[in-house]
Amino acid sequence: MPLKPEQVKSVADAKKIVEERGLTHVKVGVFDGDAILRGKYMSKAKFFSALENGFGFCDVVLGWDSHDQLFDNVKYTGWHTAYPDAPVRVIPSTCRELPMEGGGMLLFLAEFTDKAEAICPRGTLRRVLDRAAKMGFDVYSALEFEFFMFDETPESIRQKNYKDLQPMTPGWFGYSAIRNTVWAELYHEILDTCEKMRMPIEGLHTETGPGVLEAAITFDNALESADRGALFKTIMKVIAQRRGMMATFMAKWSNNYPGQSGHIHISLKGKDGKPVFHDKKKPHNISDKMRWFIGGQQELMPEVLAMIASTVNSYSRLIPGFWAPTDATWGVENRTCALRVIPGSEKSQRVEYRIAAADCNPYIALAASIGSGLYGIEHKIEPTKPIVGNSYEMKHPAKFDLPRTLWEAAQRLKKSTAARELFGDEFVEHHAATREWEEREFRKAITDWELARYFEII
Repeated sequence: MPLKPEQVKSVADAKKIVEERGLTHVKVGVFDGDAILRGKYMSKAKFFSALENGFGFCDVVLGWDSHDQLFDNVKYTGWHTAYPDAPVRVIPSTCRELPMEGGGMLLFLAEFTDKAEAICPRGTLRRVLDRAAKMGFDVYSALEFEFFMFDETPESIRQKNYKDLQPMTPGWFGYSAIRNTVWAELYHEILDTCEKMRMPIEGLHTETGPGVLEAAITFDNALESADRGALFKTIMKVIAQRRGMMATFMAKWSNNYPGQSGHIHISLKGKDGKPVFHDKKKPHNISDKMRWFIGGQQELMPEVLAMIASTVNSYSRLIPGFWAPTDATWGVENRTCALRVIPGSEKSQRVEYRIAAADCNPYIALAASIGSGLYGIEHKIEPTKPIVGNSYEMKHPAKFDLPRTLWEAAQRLKKSTAARELFGDEFVEHHAATREWEEREFRKAITDWELARYFEII
């Protein structure tokens, strides 16, 4: 029987499936610091060599921003290093079919090694998961994304200067059976494509706002979950553009509508396979380890927010009353808090990290949300009492205030000894510097608000 992509586990398997499909080329890609898939087609001979020995990928992809503009403030790479190739390894188990390309085309993900591994998003998450394994835990997670769909093209949005954009559908139609039936062909293409690419969708529905959808990706081990999340954002944009449409995962594209979340659900299992978070003898079934996990997430959230809310736009979402938290709070089934405990059976007991938006880098956001929880278990950090009622209307201790700008968040990250312990000095310095760059680029812009505010009157 021919191999299926999900059966590929080894170098030998990867070679076999390429041979079986008669492919002359495959697609290989790495995710950068902004979760943008940077890749290329690679000949069969080159790919087979890369499987055995790795290959070189220009390290500029770790040294530029989402618009290919070169950072001037990072140590790892730059003009001072002349942008050499960095070693990269192909990960056979990430093999996926690209159904929209036909001909059995395959995609393989890769990750940076050697010195670049310290700042590689996927490598950073792996180090956190290695920490969990040493503590006796396997980490499971699921990501869910809200995203707006527009009847626009890459050309039209530029011609319009991103103004007066036409949503896919009008009106506020949350959970609409009308919308998902009228647009059934699109919904089925999303569901079928994601199933074929091993990122199955557990739920897909309209959210509140014109043209907004929400997809909940089925849970798995945390590394696979991150791969699925990053690929979903990429492939959803591909599906949309192939239909003459656009999808955006901005945290907040308009002040008239709620922001777009990227909630993270996390649970732990012991090496015996038993859930760690569930204890039926405790209130809300919250075990001691789960309570400490929450305590670590709560305490470190202000320090690692730059890893979660990593764009300037992220902070436009974090305002009261729009389904986004503003302080490091937690509660049981409370959607006004940054952390929502979801009690249930042994299998379903979990914590939802609600501070994340759709613009997050899944690898880095998972590293932060999981790493801070593990830190809580290690140090037996007790959280505050759970919030009951509307957290937005309550006064919280100052230490749980979240940074209000990306610049402030980057400064908190750089000063965090816990972050350096969890993620490494190299990653913290590099990621903070890239976020400082992003904020500086924003400050160069003259916004519509400034023109309307000052042009005539000042």
